[in-house]
This record gives sequence, structure tokens and C-alpha cells, in this order.
Amino acid sequence: MQVSDCIFCKIAQREIPSEIVYEDDEILAFKDIQPLAPVHLVIIPKIHLRSLNEVNPEHERLIGHIFGVICRLAEELGVAATGYRVVTNTGTDGGQVVGHLHFHLLGGQALEAKIG
Repeated sequence: MQVSDCIFCKIAQREIPSEIVYEDDEILAFKDIQPLAPVHLVIIPKIHLRSLNEVNPEHERLIGHIFGVICRLAEELGVAATGYRVVTNTGTDGGQVVGHLHFHLLGGQALEAKIG
């Protein structure tokens, strides 16, 4: 399902250009337009899930697939050995700006440890 006013749905449908680095039937990974690190990708499911709050047992395989692809991309982009960060913001207080579930892959430099 796609949502007509969702920027990430529009990217998945090629209505908005982006620099895609990975795509399959279920997910899309593209370069963030305002990168916070030398490697900064956004990874989205092609189905519209507003946030992690909408993930249920039927999505478990999809979420596992997303993380498998993130690991492969980190390896391909040369950040797996030195380390990288995967971030998902959920809801307004969690810092979510776009209402479509997405994961940020950041790496290529030492990242400040804020939590954990």
C-alpha cells in the first residue's frame, strides 16, 4: 500500500528522484539528502508503515530482511569493520519527521556516542 502524500512512498514510486543504492521487491535504500556522516543511507519498506508502532508479527520477516540488507550495505560501503549506527525514530517525541517507517545507516567517521 502506498500513501499519496508520503515523500518516501513517492520516492519508492519514482515520483521524486533519489540516489538509490539498493532495491528489491520489498525495500529501497537511498542516500540521505542531508547526510550527517560520509555514509548516510535511508532504508525503507516499500509498503507504507507509519512507524515501528505499526509493525506486527506479519512484518517480522520484512524487518529481518531490512536488517540483513543493512549489514550487507555496511560491508559494501566499507563501514562494517570500523562500525556504524542504525537509527529509527518513532513518533514526534522520538524525533520522527517523515511518517513512513525508515532506518538510517550512518558511518564512515567516528560518531558521537549519545546513548548506550
